[in-house]
Amino acid sequence: MSDHSERDLLRELFPETARELFESGAGVTVPTLGLYPVAGERMALVSGGHLAELEPLEQKGQKAAHCDLCHVTRSRSEAGIFRVRASERTTLYLTLCLNTEHCQRRAGKQGLERLAERVLSTAAVGKEE
Repeated sequence: MSDHSERDLLRELFPETARELFESGAGVTVPTLGLYPVAGERMALVSGGHLAELEPLEQKGQKAAHCDLCHVTRSRSEAGIFRVRASERTTLYLTLCLNTEHCQRRAGKQGLERLAERVLSTAAVGKEE
């Protein structure tokens, strides 16, 4: 889905474990950025050391949906709606292409950064309250 390997994810999210497993040599760690599948149909939005879990919602309706990441209008069979709990009182709803690999390519790094900033900055605001 992204140009980051499992090793990159470990280095970014669990640096101590990565050092133990890979003996961090002269390699420079590249910040991780992307959408990754996790348990079930859930997705994880990862940006550096920050993580947001996207929970899929049941498909309802037949109208087309506009992807919040790549800004392409997709049929309901090609797009899903996801819920992100930013805090106890704040919930965001995102529409994303179900084929996230192609979606991320269309959006590029800037699109992923904008989405991550929107989702993760809302989560940070929610934690301050």
